Amino acid sequence: MSKCRNCNIEVLDETERCPLCGSVLEHTVEVENMYPDVRIKARKLTLISNIYLFCAILLEALFLSVNAKQHPDVWWSLIVGLVLLYGYLLLRFAILGKSGYKGKTVILTVIAILVLVGIDWVVGYRGWSVNYVLPSGIMLIDVGIIVCMIINRRNWQSYMMWQIFMILCSIVPLILCALNIITVPVLSLIASGFSVFLFLGTLIIGDRRARVELKRRFHIR
Repeated sequence: MSKCRNCNIEVLDETERCPLCGSVLEHTVEVENMYPDVRIKARKLTLISNIYLFCAILLEALFLSVNAKQHPDVWWSLIVGLVLLYGYLLLRFAILGKSGYKGKTVILTVIAILVLVGIDWVVGYRGWSVNYVLPSGIMLIDVGIIVCMIINRRNWQSYMMWQIFMILCSIVPLILCALNIITVPVLSLIASGFSVFLFLGTLIIGDRRARVELKRRFHIR
């Protein structure tokens, strides 16, 4: 138990500062903490992620040196580095990230797509990453949004902003098609249409609740 001389109150929890004025508390009686200290677990996970990052850097440096000496024509060590990087980002976002599961899922899927694009470039770039992986990843996220909306039926309208985000993401393959970087545009067109019609379907079927959600999100009266 602690006491604040400034506010003249007693605080039962083992905190160091007064919740009212922020002054340093004076400890009077030792008591057991009323709430679990989640900061200890967070510090442990942060330590694990830092150890992983350090070990990943050491491994990548070792693989780069071996790769440069034995197989300088094929930089397989960069692929290993991309996988290790994704493992670190997975640890930071999925476990230590403060965003919700929706944001974590979308962000990690987008990062996975970028990693596969990077692998495609490392092995000589044959275009499979942008022709197939990129649009397939967009449709996969759209399907995930539909599943989440079905499971969370009472709050389905909260997924509309992610639908808009996926529409913006689906524009990227169309731009790559216009630049002739994507040589097989069929899947990209399907992915873009999927994202657009998913949003339109939600807006039309959702009717008033969907319109209210958009007005609330974009601060429209």
